[in-house]
Amino acid sequence: MIKIGCCGFPVARKKYFRAFSVVEVQLTFYQIPNLSLARKWRAESPQDFEYTMKAWQLITHEPKSPTYKKLKLAIPKSKENHYGSFKPTEEVWRAWEKTREIADTLSARVIVFQCPPSFIPTEENKKNLKQFFSRIDRNKYIPVWEPRGKWEPKDINPLCKELDLVHVVDPFTSSSMYGESFYYRLHGRGGYRYKYTKEDLEHLQRLIPAEKSGYVMFNNIYMFEDAAAFKELVE
Repeated sequence: MIKIGCCGFPVARKKYFRAFSVVEVQLTFYQIPNLSLARKWRAESPQDFEYTMKAWQLITHEPKSPTYKKLKLAIPKSKENHYGSFKPTEEVWRAWEKTREIADTLSARVIVFQCPPSFIPTEENKKNLKQFFSRIDRNKYIPVWEPRGKWEPKDINPLCKELDLVHVVDPFTSSSMYGESFYYRLHGRGGYRYKYTKEDLEHLQRLIPAEKSGYVMFNNIYMFEDAAAFKELVE
């Protein structure tokens, strides 16, 4: 089974709910919303509608990341080195607890951990990654991991196997190293403003592993149109 959707709501939610059965929530990466907003989203969506979501950036990104400009939280200079990179700190664990609360409210099982290119495969980063994913509730959530930058198959494959992480990729740029299911995030061929052609979508269909279920989530400026076209092609 293939679930097709968008990374965020590119159109009004009611219109989106009529078109797709899944969405990846982006807001939770920048700033964890109030539980009341998550309850509202869950209540207004169809009962069988699925939310996946990005983990809060305080877990994955350090304060030097430009994405922190959207953070509505003052971080003291003395505490900056306590955030991001899956560090074994109280601050990172509190960020996970906040992420988990929203996931539970949305009934979201799949949580996307997208890392910045600055999170490179050092021994310290690998150790922190192992400690973090060994600690979270693996029966309740499906963590999917999108490493970027200098990570190579020799680094990714053993970590994903050991920690049972679904390796998130854009299938037009790389192949998934591990996962009983798959999770594709399509960022546009060459950039966010790219519109996928009919030939692109036909090629994408051929890239879907026949033996697995998974997600195809579009994350480009034409995501709604492209996801709808791909859904029609698949169906």
